[in-house]
Amino acid sequence: MSKIYGYARCSTNESKQDISRQKRELKKLGVKEDKNIFWEYESGTKLDRAEFQKLLDVISQGDTIISTEVSRLTRSTKHLCDIMQLVQDKKIKLVIGSFVIDCRMDEIDPMTKGMLMMWGVFSEMERDIISQRVKSGLDNAKAKGKKIGRPVVDATNLPDKFLKHYPQYKSGLITVTEFANMLKCSRTTIYKYITLFQNA
Repeated sequence: MSKIYGYARCSTNESKQDISRQKRELKKLGVKEDKNIFWEYESGTKLDRAEFQKLLDVISQGDTIISTEVSRLTRSTKHLCDIMQLVQDKKIKLVIGSFVIDCRMDEIDPMTKGMLMMWGVFSEMERDIISQRVKSGLDNAKAKGKKIGRPVVDATNLPDKFLKHYPQYKSGLITVTEFANMLKCSRTTIYKYITLFQNA
């Protein structure tokens, strides 16, 4: 029996609201079960995205993949070509919003392929424009003497939330994972903070 899968992506985990919106839209587009929605926080230019690769591993002939926008699948025109070839090879259906590419019986017709390629080009162009704007803004800030990037954390400026919850961790009331969730950071960052604190 064929299955319907969804794919959602945001570049950073600061976009929780956006990824939730994508999930809601995927359900409206036909993805019935949460377990069939693959989602992650990764750059659209990255080719070896873990959840996207998992999705490609589970799909089989006759299945459907749904995404809200072409930019969620990829921001690379070359990668988009690879995805279209996979859709044809695996004989599946790809739905991007209201745009449907159905290769369960036939190959992609030239008009559909041309439209999708145009989307891919515009998505890649948008990414390049944003990248140039960011670079220009950073160069301008540097020229004005502003410090770029996150401030360096050392023993003198550890986050207040870390200092507040450290005693709980020290006494074994919370695990490193729970500690990281409280600070909304990775376990690696927590270990770094602990080392800084203990060596202070």
